[in-house]
Amino acid sequence: MHKIQQVLTFFLLTATLCSTPVALAEIKIAVVDSQKAILQSVEAKRLLAQIEEEFKGEQKEIRDIDAERTTLLEKARKDGEVMSPPEQRKLQRQIESITNDLTYKTQKYQKEIVERQRELLAGFNQKMQDAIKAIVLSDDYDVVVAREAVVYASELYDITRKATEQLNALDAKKSQ
Repeated sequence: MHKIQQVLTFFLLTATLCSTPVALAEIKIAVVDSQKAILQSVEAKRLLAQIEEEFKGEQKEIRDIDAERTTLLEKARKDGEVMSPPEQRKLQRQIESITNDLTYKTQKYQKEIVERQRELLAGFNQKMQDAIKAIVLSDDYDVVVAREAVVYASELYDITRKATEQLNALDAKKSQ
């Protein structure tokens, strides 16, 4: 019985050692932060600047409302003690109205910005896939994992910069 166990152990050990080179074959893995690569690309920076320009009026309006609110708050702080109760209530209602207006416009502005940025990123999905495919083919990667899906990865495995460069190269090629 002991002899049979030794023979079985020998066969199992031999089979394991024979299959180890296949199991230990080098797998080339990369990690990419797609959103970072996209946002650092020349085209995305250009489009983000365009979005910022598009919403310049809203930004100014929000700054003006905030300045008006700050002025009224300062007035309430300085003159509040010498104001009559009806004047205090009127000033308080003005401050509340302006604060509500500021909150509404700020939320609306932020929502519009997020929507425009989402549209921007959606347009880059195929470009990003093409960039990653080009990197995989040129550098012979077996697996590319999204940065968000990895707890830790050394900078050695990060191809985000290469992806940005590839996006820029694809954009330059398209512009020609």
